[in-house]
Amino acid sequence: MSFKLKSKDPDIRGSYPALKRAAKRAMQRAIATGTPLYVMQGGKIVNLNPAGKLARKNTA
Repeated sequence: MSFKLKSKDPDIRGSYPALKRAAKRAMQRAIATGTPLYVMQGGKIVNLNPAGKLARKNTA
């Protein structure tokens, strides 16, 4: 996704690259730890790390 930010505020202008870095780091951590990474895509919640499965606690 590429777009131009129109704000003159440097904090606002730097927020998009910061969010991209955070998303990349979250994916790396989810892969490394085998945990799910949930995001909203097309109005649905999806797991971007299919190897990450939440273990269900046995309540019996």
